[in-house]
Amino acid sequence: MQEFAYALRKLRQEADSPTYRQMARSARYSVTTLSQAAAGTALPSLAVTLAYVRACGGNVPQWEGRWKQAHEATALAEPRDDRTQPPYQGLARFEPDDHDRFFGRDTLVDVARTLVGEHRFTAVLGPSGSGKSSLLRAGLIPALRARTDDLAAIRILTPGEHPLRTHGPALDPADGDADTVVLVDQFEEVFTLCHDPAERAAFIDRLLAAREPAGRLRVVIAVRADFYGHCAEHRALADALTASSLLVGPMSETELREAVVQPARAAGLIVERDLTTRLISETKDEPGGLPLLSHVLLETWRRSRGRTLTVAAYEAAGGLHGAIAQTAETVHTQLTDTQADLARLLLLRLIAPGEGAPDTRRPVPRCELDLAEDTGDVDQVLDRLARARLITLDDDTVDLAHEALIPAWPRLRGWIDADRERLLVHRRLTEAAHTWAQLHHHRDALWRGPRLTAAEEHWTTPSQQQSLTSLERDFLRAGTAARRRARRLRRVLVAVVSVLAVLASLAGGLALQQHRTAERQYEEQEGRKAAMAAVSLMASPSGRDRVLGMKLSVAAWRIASVEETRAVLSQARYIHYTSERLSFPRDPVTVDPEEGEELRRTLFKGRQTFKIFLADDYDGGKGFTGMADALCAYFGGPSRQEWNSILRAPYRDVC
Repeated sequence: MQEFAYALRKLRQEADSPTYRQMARSARYSVTTLSQAAAGTALPSLAVTLAYVRACGGNVPQWEGRWKQAHEATALAEPRDDRTQPPYQGLARFEPDDHDRFFGRDTLVDVARTLVGEHRFTAVLGPSGSGKSSLLRAGLIPALRARTDDLAAIRILTPGEHPLRTHGPALDPADGDADTVVLVDQFEEVFTLCHDPAERAAFIDRLLAAREPAGRLRVVIAVRADFYGHCAEHRALADALTASSLLVGPMSETELREAVVQPARAAGLIVERDLTTRLISETKDEPGGLPLLSHVLLETWRRSRGRTLTVAAYEAAGGLHGAIAQTAETVHTQLTDTQADLARLLLLRLIAPGEGAPDTRRPVPRCELDLAEDTGDVDQVLDRLARARLITLDDDTVDLAHEALIPAWPRLRGWIDADRERLLVHRRLTEAAHTWAQLHHHRDALWRGPRLTAAEEHWTTPSQQQSLTSLERDFLRAGTAARRRARRLRRVLVAVVSVLAVLASLAGGLALQQHRTAERQYEEQEGRKAAMAAVSLMASPSGRDRVLGMKLSVAAWRIASVEETRAVLSQARYIHYTSERLSFPRDPVTVDPEEGEELRRTLFKGRQTFKIFLADDYDGGKGFTGMADALCAYFGGPSRQEWNSILRAPYRDVC
């Protein structure tokens, strides 16, 4: 049945992989019916099979014969009971209770047990897929348990995102005088999942404290070889790895034969000789090939009938390199469109995208996977993936069965590559949201600035937001709301500052205006006072006082140009020109009484423009000249009184 389903899928691939919706239009069967026909869960009816073949352009008579053969084989074969314990582990790691099916690593188990006995800190290194986890769990732990009298306790843990916070108590020795052994599987998680350098360093220091001779703790770490450089950055850890480490390399052909044949023999099964030879040949030079081998053996067992694992069943399973992808694709095609979208979201949550390192798996708590309104859909998808041994469900934790699934399943690898940048942001978002929850939603734990903006750009549409948990959505909403409040506050502050600035400017302007008004009023008052004093002085009979009064009138006008000071200034000018200048002519100015029209003029204080006047009682031989609104006359040295009497006489313009 599985071989028949595989042949149908291959036929569809050879037809350029039409969608089931396209096939349904020509086959006149539903999408679900056609997808289940190639799923391998049951043999489809002849009518459905032939409709499937026609939709893919296959040979109908040939496929009718193949269907009859598959129907007969299915009727005669004893179906595998899902409750039957499989002899092979698949992608899932071996656990301590699986030690009776763990073969091919006896030598390494003995070396590891010796190192633990001789050293208080031991590192087990090897590439991904070399079997480190299984070696610790199904090999070393049972071997150490055989020394129950020498050990107080054996504990195994994986670091996770917060290794010290989560596993701190497990690093304390158990009561009693005997040693406690702590095995840290997937130690590379302190670099891939723990983003707090301080907690990472503190956790490593706690592990290295086991090296103290007086301690009662022995530590074994299993770390991927490509993280050896990260370990070397910690000096004490590098020294510890140099002192005691075990490198897990590929299995020899003998060890591979044991891993293939012995589990089947223990279950009363037989592996075809050709299949054993082929498996050893294809696996021995394959880096990280053990999970591929384990999975294809499991799928071969599922497709085999009777007591023999055959090459035909192996090929139907997809072979060493195709079995994982085929199993994953089979599960994926059996899902509805909604479940398939949900499976993508769930599987991507189980991935820690590498930053300068290969992508790794990421164990998550079950509560982090409630991504659908109907949690029943999540449970169904997880159950399908778990039954196919693509993931493991351990208490409240969900994890990929093995990191080999990432490179081996093209669809998953494509999802990761397409969403790599978003996944990197998502991992940080998840951790930040949990921290925010642990701090009771304190606003200081919210994202702000570029981090919040980047997150919003990655989750703008409803379909993108489906990948977020309710906690993560609340975290982003709280950050967005806090930013809006901050912006409103900034706008209010800017408005308040602007208003205050305007008010300050108005107040300053008003104060300046009031100051200037007061200053002007003061100046006007002082100017009037000076003007009054000037008037008083200019009315004095003393020439000196009049001169001082005229000067004071100028000062009063300069203090304040008001009506009073201007009037006093005009008065001073008149007095100046009619008194001072008339009293002190420099040169005689005469007019010929016969002509009366022309004058011989001289400059008077540098001026050249004159108006000439003659008094009505002009008696000849006397000269008069005017300069602007002032007069100048010379009579050959008359007294001041004579000048004044002449000036008081009427005069007439002569030029």
